[in-house]
Amino acid sequence: MRVDQFDFDLPEACIALRPAEPRDASRLLEVTPGQPLADRMFADLADRLRPGDVLVLNDTKVLPAALYGLRAAREHGGGGPARIEVNLHKRLDASHWRAFVRPAKRLRVGDVIAFGDENDACMAGALNGRVTDKHEGEITLAFEFAGPVLDEAIARVGQMPLPPYIARKRAVDARDEHDYQTIFARDPGSVAAPTASLHFSEAMFDALDKRGVERVSLTLHVGAGTFLPVKTEDTEGHKMHGERYEVSEETVAALNAARAQGRRLIAAGTTALRTLESITDENGVLHAGAGDTDIFITPGYTFRAVDGLLTNFHLPRSTLFMLVCALAGFDEMHAAYAHAIANGYRFYSYGDASLLWRKG
Repeated sequence: MRVDQFDFDLPEACIALRPAEPRDASRLLEVTPGQPLADRMFADLADRLRPGDVLVLNDTKVLPAALYGLRAAREHGGGGPARIEVNLHKRLDASHWRAFVRPAKRLRVGDVIAFGDENDACMAGALNGRVTDKHEGEITLAFEFAGPVLDEAIARVGQMPLPPYIARKRAVDARDEHDYQTIFARDPGSVAAPTASLHFSEAMFDALDKRGVERVSLTLHVGAGTFLPVKTEDTEGHKMHGERYEVSEETVAALNAARAQGRRLIAAGTTALRTLESITDENGVLHAGAGDTDIFITPGYTFRAVDGLLTNFHLPRSTLFMLVCALAGFDEMHAAYAHAIANGYRFYSYGDASLLWRKG
């Protein structure tokens, strides 16, 4: 399909710069194919689900993956110190990350970047990374630390990686350390939050438990590549970045049992949905394991696992808007987004939520 078929006009005023307070005070637009759009509140979620439904959560934890540092002066070939901005987006192993970088032209393979307080060069030695590969604005960094020690160092010198549409309008602050993390985050590794789950509170979990809604967790470490703009004219030309997932035997057993009993699976976020669809075979059986997924879901895709999706409102021409159109219907989602804009819904990571039911 043509990418411009997924375009729409979004006023700047619709972009949320802060989340609702408390977390579960956001609005919720329910989209059920064949029925009128329903304006609700997120606090209504438990009432919109059935006893026996299974809600699938992504328990990944966001790393403060926006790093600022100083490229050391080169001994040969010229080039004095240079300020560098790095956004980690995919862990390759215990000590290597792929990252987007600005300004890319100031880096070459072999350069060392000292990360820390960009206003205090004496602190920059807190974490060093060497450029081992560079390609079109992306680099591979080999850090001096590995594993949990590296995660601790990144947490010490990094900032929360707020999406550009927020970071362009205000600075990251201490509130974001809380706001941009789910209350059930467990496994560090993401460079973006599973934002649909930012709405959940302990009160909401209590309401879901009382309703008889089952909750299970999986892990997909969200990479910034998920949110990159589609630069091709046709969806077939776009390539997704791979993201690491892990799904336990316990989770898969619960999900397969629910499907066998005819109970619905609702993904809390597009990351959970993409993981579920990646581990489900053509017979509808889910399989435990770990791996990378670069699944790209567009209209025409046949869903194997999920019946519904809880998600925020996404960017025009984005892979995530394509995904929701595939699930709930192309015309239905364009109408839903037009309704949301006209009725003052708040968009993107800190915005309101939608509850989408699968068409067909």
